[in-house]
Amino acid sequence: MVMRSITLGHSPDPDDAFMFYGLAKNHVSVPKGWQFEHVLQDIQTLNERATRGELDVSAISIHAYAYVSDQYALLPSGASMGDGYGPMLVARCPMSRDEIASARIAVPGTMTSAFLALQLWLGRKAENLNFVVVPFDEIFSAIQNGQAEVGLIIHEGQLTYLNEGLVLCEDLGKWWGRENQGLPLPLGGNVVHKRFLPEERREISRILTESIQYGLDHREPAVKHALQYARDMGVELADKFVGMYVNHWTLDYGVKGRESIRRFLTKAFEQKIIPHQQSLEFVE
Repeated sequence: MVMRSITLGHSPDPDDAFMFYGLAKNHVSVPKGWQFEHVLQDIQTLNERATRGELDVSAISIHAYAYVSDQYALLPSGASMGDGYGPMLVARCPMSRDEIASARIAVPGTMTSAFLALQLWLGRKAENLNFVVVPFDEIFSAIQNGQAEVGLIIHEGQLTYLNEGLVLCEDLGKWWGRENQGLPLPLGGNVVHKRFLPEERREISRILTESIQYGLDHREPAVKHALQYARDMGVELADKFVGMYVNHWTLDYGVKGRESIRRFLTKAFEQKIIPHQQSLEFVE
């Protein structure tokens, strides 16, 4: 039998590792002849690869979806939603919005949803900001060595910034909720390339949803598996982080999740941050 290898891109982070635990450990039924090749790369790299249509299935930023919607469809599961929390702006001392707008900001990538939320919060496009792109796990260092005055942090940095002697200036997830009737901030999602037939996309959707559900149903071994990607986190902190980004939103965006994505990308279009008004295409 000729095996069909399907590339699956995701970040080397506890939440993604937890999400794909069931699939990685063969606890999910996969059609005979199919095999998934896990490709672990940071989210900015995955976003860039998606613009070139390189991976069959991938985690991407919702911001990046605006640039790849011609090639990829959104899967209904796999969402990372900031429900009352989200990317944070941190610094050595408290800074106001106006001060941040004129400061040098370390950001984890220009196609991340965090960077889009920053532009919406400031009401400024990227060309009117003073920023430097650094890997997400080097943002603390960028502040400490003077490369930047403010850091836009994602992933586990949201739980560990106090350990670095930094203070919170703004939580963009909380800001988004205040401005949008309590809707969660859409950060990441899973997409499948449109080169797959509709029935194949639905089968891939089933597999990934089952993997997420398996992790939620077998939380202890799934968190233990995720620990290998938990930088400077013990079991308790890793479990807390996983709970922030793998939950009921991850199983299905639902009506509110889909509305939040539409609003997020529509506001970006209206402020001329992204080039096209987006029509969301989900695998049903």
